[in-house]
Amino acid sequence: MERFKARVRSLRASQTSAEAKLWQALRNRRLARWKFRRQHPIDRYIVDFVTLDGKLIVEVDGVTHSTPAETGRDQIRTEILESCGFFVVRVTNADVYENLEGVLEMIETSLRLE
Repeated sequence: MERFKARVRSLRASQTSAEAKLWQALRNRRLARWKFRRQHPIDRYIVDFVTLDGKLIVEVDGVTHSTPAETGRDQIRTEILESCGFFVVRVTNADVYENLEGVLEMIETSLRLE
C-alpha cells in the first residue's frame, strides 16, 4: 500500500471532470448511505471508486478505453479485481455527463444485487 500513496495523491489531484462530477454524487455517503473511496489501491491497481462494504468498483472510462488494446487491458484488470471479490462496473465519461442519474441508479442497483 505504501508504494501507491504518491500515485493516489497525484490521481486525486488530477482527476478528470467526469470523475469529479461522479465523486460529488458519491462522496459523504450521498448514494444510499454507501461509503465510497476514490483512487483506492486494490491488488496491483488503483481503482477510480470503490465501496469496500458493498464490494463494488466503479471505473470511469474515457475515449482512450475504446481501442482494442485498451479493451483487452481493461478485461484483464476486471478479471483480477473480480478475483479479489469485487464486482466491477464501467461507465463512460459521456454517461456521467449526459445521464448521471442513470449512472447512479445503475450503481445502486448493482449494490442491491450483492
